[in-house]
Amino acid sequence: MTYRNGRRTGGPSNQGARRPSFRKSNNGRGRKAANINPALFVNKTVKEQQAVVYEPTHQFSDFDFSDQLKNNIKSAGFVLPSAIQDKTIPLGLEGRDIIGLANTGTGKTAAFLLPILEKLSRSKALRSVLIMAPTRELAQQIDEEFKKFSRDMKLYSAICVGGVNIQPQIRNLRRRPHIVIGTPGRLKDLLGQGVLELQDVDTLVLDEADRMLDMGFVNDIREILSHTPDTRQTLCFSATMSDGVKAITRDFMNNPELVSVKVRETSDHVYQDVVHFTDDEHRKELLVDMLRKSDFEKVIVFGETKFGVQRLSDKLLRDGISSEAIHGNKSQGQRNRALTAFKSNRASVLVATDVAARGLDISDVSHVINYDLPQSYDDYVHRIGRTGRGGKGGTALTFVKQR
Repeated sequence: MTYRNGRRTGGPSNQGARRPSFRKSNNGRGRKAANINPALFVNKTVKEQQAVVYEPTHQFSDFDFSDQLKNNIKSAGFVLPSAIQDKTIPLGLEGRDIIGLANTGTGKTAAFLLPILEKLSRSKALRSVLIMAPTRELAQQIDEEFKKFSRDMKLYSAICVGGVNIQPQIRNLRRRPHIVIGTPGRLKDLLGQGVLELQDVDTLVLDEADRMLDMGFVNDIREILSHTPDTRQTLCFSATMSDGVKAITRDFMNNPELVSVKVRETSDHVYQDVVHFTDDEHRKELLVDMLRKSDFEKVIVFGETKFGVQRLSDKLLRDGISSEAIHGNKSQGQRNRALTAFKSNRASVLVATDVAARGLDISDVSHVINYDLPQSYDDYVHRIGRTGRGGKGGTALTFVKQR
């Protein structure tokens, strides 16, 4: 069943559809879009999501943490570690280099932060930890986790990300924090200005390493790593072991321990369908009609370009639909306010580009709508993975131009 002119009708099934080999075609906007078989956007036979039950070999109280850190972990409601935490925390405490392969949302932030906090509780070495993440939002989330787990430990952090005034970040670095959390581009800028000092780094974290490389940060990462001591401990977390990740780990890690708790990602539990449109005005009308329905409670709409995302969000607001936009032209403060409004249900719709949505963990998203087609099938799977989380159902709809 597919959508035609806003009505649900019979349509294609994805049964037997193969993962596509992509042909690229110019979409008229300077970028090239993947030519994906629309049948791959359809899944009517929704399977019940099977929760993966992991039996940990430790409790958090078993780890060799300080009393204050144990209290902070307990206050945060953490009792049993996830698989990636259970397997990597002991190695982190031993000072080992680690390659951790895990899906998004499996607790990897705590997996690397807790051993780091334990090390800092003993030495409080300044500027000794550098954490790199692909996006401003993920860097902010890591800092929030750091503050939660480091309460009353007198440890301080500095966030260094693009899209915001660099001067406050320079001032924060000059205060000599214990942990620096940042995105590769801004970190490289600060390094070039002589403000970011890396000679004292003894622990380095690459979070979502595959995403950073996909976003074109490979040269920035290599430049930054070349300024850190060879004796550092390096923790690399990634969803995939791509060739780029292999090269980084080969060139910059010391006999790393590989820990994989990666579970095959599937979207079988998400109801998927296509929405046919004739032209851009028709597509906008269909979208507005959908978003006015009561069951579209919390919706992420994916667009291709920064300008297109902002224009679409503005149109939805004019049509009386509470909407926020996040994209690369937004300041960090604007992005934080937009995310807060969406997470707290003050806005029912979040319109986003792929890059801006990387690493976001938002609960109870009822629908994902692909207003613009994704660049690849992997991007499609990543997009629709924003819904149907935590054992709950979800719906993904993809706009396809009628031929």
